[in-house]
Amino acid sequence: MYSASYKKHRLKFRFVAGTSRGTMTERDTYFIYLSKKDNNKIIGTGEISPLFGLSIDFLPNLESIIIDVCKRIEKASIKSLSDIFALIPDSLPAVRFGFETAFLDLENNGKRIIYKNDFSLNQKPIPINGLVWMGDFEFMQSQLEEKLEQGFSCIKLKIGAINFEKECKLLESIRKRFDENKITIRVDANGAFPANEALKKLEVLSNYAIHSIEQPIMANQWYEMRRLCAETPLPIALDEELIPLVNLEDKKQMLDYIKPQFLIFKPTLLGGLQKTAEWIELCKERNIDWWITSALESNIGLNAISQFVANYNPTLPQGLGTGKLYHNNIESSLEIENGEIFSRRGDKI
Repeated sequence: MYSASYKKHRLKFRFVAGTSRGTMTERDTYFIYLSKKDNNKIIGTGEISPLFGLSIDFLPNLESIIIDVCKRIEKASIKSLSDIFALIPDSLPAVRFGFETAFLDLENNGKRIIYKNDFSLNQKPIPINGLVWMGDFEFMQSQLEEKLEQGFSCIKLKIGAINFEKECKLLESIRKRFDENKITIRVDANGAFPANEALKKLEVLSNYAIHSIEQPIMANQWYEMRRLCAETPLPIALDEELIPLVNLEDKKQMLDYIKPQFLIFKPTLLGGLQKTAEWIELCKERNIDWWITSALESNIGLNAISQFVANYNPTLPQGLGTGKLYHNNIESSLEIENGEIFSRRGDKI
């Protein structure tokens, strides 16, 4: 028998975090605690942290749902992770991720070890990109300089909120200083481009030796996205496109129809680590490359996602550099140096 509980925590951003969907100054997250009733000193911790405007389970009654799942777990006969999943529908991806990672942590004695690998045990680093948030030109320029000073060789810029010409000016300023062999540039439009303008904008962006663009148009426009992926002068990475797809056959159909160059996975939005592994297997079958990013979780969720990524020994930079976003993040052993994240373990995460 298991005990299950939760705690709500409001994360506060260090700055106004902007995307094409709007800005954020704070966000709520929920920490999940699981233990066995015959040994409540060992506690597994997970995180439920759905994103406004993206997560299908960003719901006004989310806290009531979490309470209900906790009660069901305490009444059920839990023997494996599949028993946990049986209590949580696919329509609650962030909830599944939170309880999944809490269970895996508990299975490894509640030491914030979700997977035993070279990242979690031996401080092997994972390459990551440095993220430049949307804002006015000066704000984005200052973030860019900060990331370069910190030693990042892969920079991701969120675009689509300010004037496109100004965003191109920023990209041009990078390329005047560094060619693509020195600095890799990724851009993320978060679906901001109108479908009938997207190809022209991609042609302009291709002048700056862009590695890839995430979700240039809004999701659920399969015909338009298929055409873009076929005609684009730079690789396209699908992100939001994946979120509504729960059924395995629907995932296969989307990939085989659109034929994207890359996929980007956010486990909190996709139903957890096991569901993300399912996506990765589909990519392997189709020779589609991928990387994983956090969905702005606290260090609890970021730690779990980082350990999951490490199972695949990634060479592409991942999107795991979000630990410094908040004034009041959870204390952690996760550290970033020269464009890599690693876990300097001790008594912390």
